[in-house]
Amino acid sequence: MIDQMPDEFQADLRSRLAPEESVMAGATLDLDADLNFCKGMLVLTNKRLLEVSDHDFKQWSLEPDMVLHVHDHAGVATIELCDSNKRVHAWHQTLSHARETGYLLQVFKKVTSGQAKDLSDLEPFEKPAGLASDPPVRAWALFRLWRFARPYRLELFAGFALTLLATAATLVPPYMTMPLMDEVLIPFQNGGDLDFHKAAIYLSGLLGAALLAWVLGWSHTYLLARISERIGADLRNTAYAHLQHLSMEYFGGKRTGDLISRVGNETDRICLFLSLHLLEFGTNLLMITMIAIILFTIDPLLALATLVPLPIIAWMIQSVRDKLRFGFEKVDRVWSEINSVLADTIPGIRVVKAFAQEKREIKRFQEANLRNLAVNDRVNKVWALFSPSVTLATEVGLLIVWIFGIWLLSERQISVGVLTAFLAYIGRFYVRLDSMSRFVSIAHKAAAGAKRIFDILDRTSSVPEPLCPIVPQRLQGRIEMRNVGFRYGHRQVLRGLNLDIAPGEMVGLVGHSGSGKTTLLNLLCRFFDVSEGSIKVDGIDLRDMELQAYRRNIGIVLQEPFLFYGTIAENIAYGRPDATREQIVAAARAAHAHDFILKLPHGYDSLVGERGQALSGGERQRISIARALLIDPRILILDEATSSVDTTTEKEIQKALDNLVKGRTTIAVAHRLSTLRKADRLVVLDRGQVVEQGSHDELMARQGAYYRLHQAQLLGEQQGSTSRQSEEWDTVEQDEEAS
Repeated sequence: MIDQMPDEFQADLRSRLAPEESVMAGATLDLDADLNFCKGMLVLTNKRLLEVSDHDFKQWSLEPDMVLHVHDHAGVATIELCDSNKRVHAWHQTLSHARETGYLLQVFKKVTSGQAKDLSDLEPFEKPAGLASDPPVRAWALFRLWRFARPYRLELFAGFALTLLATAATLVPPYMTMPLMDEVLIPFQNGGDLDFHKAAIYLSGLLGAALLAWVLGWSHTYLLARISERIGADLRNTAYAHLQHLSMEYFGGKRTGDLISRVGNETDRICLFLSLHLLEFGTNLLMITMIAIILFTIDPLLALATLVPLPIIAWMIQSVRDKLRFGFEKVDRVWSEINSVLADTIPGIRVVKAFAQEKREIKRFQEANLRNLAVNDRVNKVWALFSPSVTLATEVGLLIVWIFGIWLLSERQISVGVLTAFLAYIGRFYVRLDSMSRFVSIAHKAAAGAKRIFDILDRTSSVPEPLCPIVPQRLQGRIEMRNVGFRYGHRQVLRGLNLDIAPGEMVGLVGHSGSGKTTLLNLLCRFFDVSEGSIKVDGIDLRDMELQAYRRNIGIVLQEPFLFYGTIAENIAYGRPDATREQIVAAARAAHAHDFILKLPHGYDSLVGERGQALSGGERQRISIARALLIDPRILILDEATSSVDTTTEKEIQKALDNLVKGRTTIAVAHRLSTLRKADRLVVLDRGQVVEQGSHDELMARQGAYYRLHQAQLLGEQQGSTSRQSEEWDTVEQDEEAS
């Protein structure tokens, strides 16, 4: 366990452990007593509880009456060590380490109760990244690619047969030297005449074998490259489609760049491995197995003759360089299109799921992937022709060596054996051996890439589709929540929550940060499933409904609206790609967005830029409202829709929201209580439970939780107003003094 701790604490911790003391569990402490970020560890051994940091060390002996528990508020977890009389000590951490802390609490209970030897029934603890090294990558991960290669098994068999024939063709020249030696060179060395006619015949045979090897080499290289590109394309499509169907829980623990790298770069690396390195390895292995002679000696003059093909190869490189460069540039541009789709949809996965557009995004990705396939096919034609051509040039160089060697032989400067050994092995052995030595690292990189891809494909969604789904049509919007509970890991967010919402009613959710408002919205959209209880819409449990059919009845307006790269019209019509221009304009008018759209250079065809950066926050929000209006949802989710805009813009957005909420079941979250003045009912949440319900006047009269929230917010606004007035008076006085 100690090896799983951060490196900076391992040496200090080992030096402080007693001979029979062992580490049982640990949790990261990244906040100090003043809630400033720090580095530390809370470590549990079989005898003590230790606090280790870069500037301090503390310890507490374990007693049977000791209890370790944790509670959280507003994103901060507090771990408390208590005995039967008092709290002994407390530590703080961010909630990102809640899972390891939960495991620590389980082990602590076992140790203090004398059951430290039996930890088998504890919930497995998945070590966070950085606490322990990843398990070694096994080459067997490459064999899992067979499921993607199976549809192309006939083409693979043909490519393998061509590889054998091409390898055999490259081995023909050494065998043809035998009759050349026996019938031409050795008789001449024994005193006979040199038969130039037979020499020409055998040299022609060598040339024919080289040409045959070139044709076969081009054929199998291009065929296997085509197959590997298609395997890579299928792998990308499958991985991306699987990502689209995973739940929000998976994306919450992943970085967008990492997922893009897995789907993009890793599949490209696997494709390169299959099309080039694996083929090269098989050929090299076959060649080295069949080569049984080690090079003896090298003649200096004959070695110079081997440099003759170099100018030819240099000319060939020059002739194809531009074609390859432009081809790879096109490949990079197409790759950027694929990455753009990924960069759009993965950060905006909530919007994609909320508008049930998974299939549309999968299709858009497949189309970009198809363009990538076509460009790679054109590049592979040039590349597949270039490599065998280089081989042909080297074979022609060997012919030159033959001619020069025969002349040396006629001058009796070398023997036939030296010439044969040189020609047979100088161009083969070391090149093949060097290539094989690089294969090990290449195979491990490819296996690592395959493992990262299958880490995605092996993950199942925590929000599964029901086996026999109910397909809802037009919902009425009645919502019933019964004893709803939800937890993020070991953190309990909602507990025993009960709430009924009538069709067409507007309900405002209020409460402190961390009270569970956004979590409740996520459960209603079924981005997550409840841990306990149930949520029903029109009497049907959400877990029994088809996901996409249900989400087509939901409109969502987020605090930070997400717009995709494209035109304004395309963004408004995202939930209904088949909407007419008249319907798009009508939705924009209702969202009070029509006027500012017409002021843009191209109106509704204006590009908004990536994530809508060309528009202001209020303009993006009104586009988001128009997008929700266009699908005419029965249930509307407003998550802090006006919190990030100024007062003037808020009024415009509020007018648009008034049009949006008419006749729909609406659940709105807002920190500024004034924005919920038109809500039919306010629901106050605290620590994941409903503590109050009623209208604004009713809740103010009770002087409970809502009253305290309202007074605190009113006091804050008054203080802010006083501060602004004070700043204005200070400015006036400074101006007068300057005068």
